[in-house]
Amino acid sequence: MGRELGWRWRVAAWWAVVAVAVGGAGAGLLESNPGLAYNFYQTTCPNVDSIVRSVTWAQVAANPALPGRLLRLHFHDCFVQGCDASILLDNAQSEKTAPPNLSVGGYEVIDAIKTQLEQACPGVVSCADIVALAARDAVSYQYKASLWQVETGRRDGPASLASNTGALPSPFAGFNGLIQSFAARGLNLTDLVVLSGAHTIGKASCSSVTPRLYQGNSTNVDPLLDSAYASRLMSSCPNPSPSSATVDLDGSTPLSFDNNYYINLQNKQGALASDTALTQNAAAAQIVNDLTNPTKFYAAFSMSMKKMGRIDVLAGSKGQIRKQCRAVNTS
Repeated sequence: MGRELGWRWRVAAWWAVVAVAVGGAGAGLLESNPGLAYNFYQTTCPNVDSIVRSVTWAQVAANPALPGRLLRLHFHDCFVQGCDASILLDNAQSEKTAPPNLSVGGYEVIDAIKTQLEQACPGVVSCADIVALAARDAVSYQYKASLWQVETGRRDGPASLASNTGALPSPFAGFNGLIQSFAARGLNLTDLVVLSGAHTIGKASCSSVTPRLYQGNSTNVDPLLDSAYASRLMSSCPNPSPSSATVDLDGSTPLSFDNNYYINLQNKQGALASDTALTQNAAAAQIVNDLTNPTKFYAAFSMSMKKMGRIDVLAGSKGQIRKQCRAVNTS
């Protein structure tokens, strides 16, 4: 009971920080609202939040890896054509067939949620909104309280092309490549560092890590990696590594959504080159240091997720509400 109250106190504390931010620097975000709203389905599907939460929490209880997968699914959806659920579509050349998305998961959770929502409110709730809500609820399962608010009202896109996934940031990207990728989507330096904190959960394929450990048949460790941590990475990712091999992005608390990611970065324990890149720019490194404060991290993550969830959304009469998330409506 004491631990639960402690988590609830922390949730209240960071929401207080969010409230202050929205009243000040965050006010500009409200002016750029692309047609989304809180409680968008209040009259058309009033139980949408409870349905999404119930299904998501049940699935996460059975599979603790799902928060990382669903958060990544949301990110990969929004960074390609905007938050339109295009990553969910099944076809021979869809986004999910592209190399950066082959390791993305969580689709079965979205399908399960959609099935229940179609029974409760046929043709009302978009798959794009389900992706956004499920990501939030999966991460929040640990705390039994929402870590950020989700605006809804997105509609689903009609197309998905693997060729568009070049918009996704590379795990090998340096700082300049990362900041350019985020800026192209209306996200700034703070958003880059804050959203990278999603790497406090989830896994990376060894193919994204081994270039920092080996060169050909020889060991060649990136000098920006802590030597003991590099040895741990090599134990998970031998040379050569099986194609299915993975490593925890956060080697300290891999299943806990917390701010240890930033502490790891300061200790030269970022798994990906793109993680370490955040420490190689003075302004980014200062934000990394700020986010070692957990209350600042949770408050900042809430605001940056809100911004990401607005990227190139379809709203109003644009797009459609898919009956099945894996296929566009045929009529």
